[in-house]
Amino acid sequence: MRITAQPRPERIDPDTVDLGDPAFYAEGDPHPVWTVMRREAPVHRRTLPDGRSFLSVTRHADVSAVLRDHTRFTSRRGTMLSILGERDPAGDKMMAACDPPVHGALREPMARVLSFARLRPHQEAIRRLVRTLLQPLADGGPLDLAAAATGFPMAFTGALMGLPEQDWEYLARLTTMAVAPEDATFHQVGGGAKLVRAHHELFAYFAEQARSRGPRDDLVGFLRSMPVGDRTMRREELVYNCYSLLLGANVTTPHAMAATVLAFTEHPEQYRRLGDGTATVEDAVEEGLRWSSPANHFMRYSVVDTELSGVPVRAGEAVVAWLGSANRDERVFADPFAFDVSRSPNRHLAFGFGPHYCIGAPLARIALRLFFAEVVRLVGEFELAGPVEHLRSNFVAGIKSLPVTAKLR
Repeated sequence: MRITAQPRPERIDPDTVDLGDPAFYAEGDPHPVWTVMRREAPVHRRTLPDGRSFLSVTRHADVSAVLRDHTRFTSRRGTMLSILGERDPAGDKMMAACDPPVHGALREPMARVLSFARLRPHQEAIRRLVRTLLQPLADGGPLDLAAAATGFPMAFTGALMGLPEQDWEYLARLTTMAVAPEDATFHQVGGGAKLVRAHHELFAYFAEQARSRGPRDDLVGFLRSMPVGDRTMRREELVYNCYSLLLGANVTTPHAMAATVLAFTEHPEQYRRLGDGTATVEDAVEEGLRWSSPANHFMRYSVVDTELSGVPVRAGEAVVAWLGSANRDERVFADPFAFDVSRSPNRHLAFGFGPHYCIGAPLARIALRLFFAEVVRLVGEFELAGPVEHLRSNFVAGIKSLPVTAKLR
């Protein structure tokens, strides 16, 4: 997804723009559209040719309300536009697709094992992975950072989950196919067929992991014996939640890495602030997350008649919260189209909000901070070495090719 500077004032009719079209994010720019919608149509109903419809929510306050309030907006019926109008088979089985109290019973034990404190011993291993990833730049050559970053979270998440290293590349490809089934990277068959194939293969893979015998000192082993209320996790729940954890890891981290480095090529003065110490890596990571908003949307269904920004929302309607728009809301962010590595406060929603706030956020932050700390140590300046290609997906605001070279320190 392209990220513009301040969009020029222009007349855009939201009824003429299909925000659900994956091609729009590979070839177009939603930010001018979202800017108009935040101002003129913050809650906008779109009906598709097949009769399905959804409400687009674009302001930070409304997005936060939709994600926070499970009494009005449920996750049980599906959380992505790709299954709009369909029953989500993971409802009440996968943490991301359930509401309290089931959600809390699944989340609380997982949150403890994925906390900053529990993940701290893995930092040195992640740092070694970062140095390996950056080695082509250290050797003076070009690097397609987006392509290289695709396998980066798989390397440490796969190790945490106890998945065989020879499977990592295959799993990274399947998770990308699951969020970008229309992308030309994959076989030239219908996107729906690719989505079904990705889900089938991922679920079959984790079903096999669930059947593995003997004790396991890894995340899959933890989930297998994890208490869920007065019982342990069922096999179907294990499969869905392994899928969700892996998908979450592969969605945020690589695309935040690539989009932030692209921003540094476009705003070199901001990158220099990291080198001279006038900004911190920690703050730069948060601005990169706001700027890139890798998870582009989350969907909910209204369970009661309610309203958002004065617009009636009927019970049963699908509501799509656009995180990329919320993270440019002029009501919350001063000069929101400026990339500012010392932005404070920075109330971005890149990891969601409320009870479904990304459980992998601590791991993603650790990985991103280690990555950019190594980048600042090694690289004096980035330069583009070829065209940037964006992912064809309405769910992930992703970059699939970012060739760069570096002037070393």
